[in-house]
Amino acid sequence: MAIVEAAESSGPRRRLRALSPATLEPIGEFDCATPDDVRGAVERARKAQAGWAQLDFDARAKYLYALCQQVVARQDDIIELVIRETGKARNDAIAMEVFAPCDALTFYAKNAKKFLRSEKPRIHGVMGFMKKLRIIYKPLGVVGLITPWNGPVALSLVPMAQALMAGNAIVQKPSEVTPFSALLVKEMTEAAGFPPDLYQVVQGDGETGAALVEADVDKISFTGSVATGRKVGAACAQRLIPFTLELGGKDAMIVCADADLDRAAQGAVNGSCMNTGHYCCGTERIYVVGDVYDEFVEKVTARTRELRQSDVGESDVGAVFWDEQMKIIESHMDDARAKGANVLVGGRRNPNLKGLYFEPTVVTDVTHDMDLMTRETFGPIVSIMKVADEEEAISRANDSEYGLNGNVWTTDTEKGLRLAERLDTGGACVNDMAITYGIHEAPFGGVKASGLGQVNGPIGLRSYCHIMPLTADRKGKGKVQGGYPYTRKGEDGMQKAVKIFFGTRLARWFS
Repeated sequence: MAIVEAAESSGPRRRLRALSPATLEPIGEFDCATPDDVRGAVERARKAQAGWAQLDFDARAKYLYALCQQVVARQDDIIELVIRETGKARNDAIAMEVFAPCDALTFYAKNAKKFLRSEKPRIHGVMGFMKKLRIIYKPLGVVGLITPWNGPVALSLVPMAQALMAGNAIVQKPSEVTPFSALLVKEMTEAAGFPPDLYQVVQGDGETGAALVEADVDKISFTGSVATGRKVGAACAQRLIPFTLELGGKDAMIVCADADLDRAAQGAVNGSCMNTGHYCCGTERIYVVGDVYDEFVEKVTARTRELRQSDVGESDVGAVFWDEQMKIIESHMDDARAKGANVLVGGRRNPNLKGLYFEPTVVTDVTHDMDLMTRETFGPIVSIMKVADEEEAISRANDSEYGLNGNVWTTDTEKGLRLAERLDTGGACVNDMAITYGIHEAPFGGVKASGLGQVNGPIGLRSYCHIMPLTADRKGKGKVQGGYPYTRKGEDGMQKAVKIFFGTRLARWFS
């Protein structure tokens, strides 16, 4: 049974029906926006953005603080809807879809003024005596936001906070797998008093997303699969508009011989199974130094066996959010078994639950010729490989087309930092997992197939701006320096200046 299926439509727009992955029952229907609908939304957003850009940072911040209060007031509605759409565990829904967005909204409301204030850098050398420089951060205009199904509220509100504080308007296309969370976000923006059309939602599938990329937006912020990200990047390149791509991952965990194994085992299980394994910087490959391998596996196995999975009451690991993802998880497990992997815990759909539940799983004897260790699985699977030493662990970790995040576990923090620096990833953690996205001072993004550009932090906020240098002459009167007519005297003088300023030690002081 598909979680998203065609529904009967009485009008010109395609209509889709969404089902809950937890119960397999319908949760609602929605119409797919047409290209004309998308273009109309962008036109309205552009008009709204003109007024929004005139507000100062304090005025914009008031709207974000008001939106945060809406999230607080409606957190039960958010949790209920997200669980209905995704089947994720309640604790995951609270942490990811309520706490994290509130933190982001208040952080950018408070700090955007500091990150985006005009700068007056000192100009080096002779030019500094004649010119002055100012750098300003201008909003791009209308941002097209294409968001995934694994964090439908968080991945709406976190980029929204950045784009809005930078002075932009937003048109968002949420995933068709979780189509209603963005509508709840829209309700909350209206209740918070947002100007009309500043934030709009266009629902639909890939066709609607393509229409948004082709509309008159000034930037695309995309979070999703590598395959779709490549198409988005190519389309944006054709239009010569900026874009950020936050794509998939295959994050590696390295367990050193001196690691705190209890803490590392907890990190391995949390990192692999949190949010049903549905997050881009989830732990998908674990490399353990041989000296502690057996003890580590024993601890991980014991912890995983304790995880609860239920469609009622308290639960640790929720449903698989999308039927297509379930197919990938099962395919990777079938491939691993066929190639000699050893399944210690789980490894199958939960036979006791009606919905799309895959049991928390521990797999050993894995190799790099298995999909489970090379392709993004996005499921609640702890995959563990024994390595001879830390050097092999680093080599194995970097042997991947992905490079989003990674983590190193050792009681020697400085050693851990040195090892983490050697990972070919956008970021890394020591004695922790998947925390970078939640630290708003830190940029977040991947290398290799894991994406282009960075979100979050000052860099992410500035990516929603055109960074514009303004130069001015200090005097603003008299002859323009170096102007016509050219003379031999002037040429000789310039050559003499080259010798004085760059041919002596003076250059080191003056540059």
